[in-house]
Amino acid sequence: MKKEKSSQNNSKKVVASNKKAYFDFLLFDKFEAGISLLGTEIKSIRKGAINLKDSYVKITDNLEAYLINCHISPYEFGNIYNHDPKRDRKLLLNKKEILKILNKVKQEKYTVVPTQAYFSSRYLKIEIALAKGKKLYDKRESLKAKDLKREIERNK
Repeated sequence: MKKEKSSQNNSKKVVASNKKAYFDFLLFDKFEAGISLLGTEIKSIRKGAINLKDSYVKITDNLEAYLINCHISPYEFGNIYNHDPKRDRKLLLNKKEILKILNKVKQEKYTVVPTQAYFSSRYLKIEIALAKGKKLYDKRESLKAKDLKREIERNK
């Protein structure tokens, strides 16, 4: 008798979202990446102590992707086992995905930014996106659209 998978395995629980990326960049292709963590970092993330605000993704020459400047607060009960909050963390992507991202970055001058951190079943995943920076007038337009949407919701 085979057990059915629960609906909890297919759900995704968002831990952190990078709202600044949505405001500062035009986002294009999105990718899902695993992340390599040490010791108490996962416990700290489960408590919601992760900040993606100023972080970005860097791809090295030997085709490895790293999450730079992502702040994960030290776990309060970690004692000597805590790690550096802003250390570089390796992202787990397929070689084909890394090559695709690298080509876009080199040819079309894209930036790679993390947009979300979430748990997919029991694993932490980082959603990264290829992005281009917005100009000042684009940011104004997005603020106007946001205000207009808020007014429409308020009038309903």
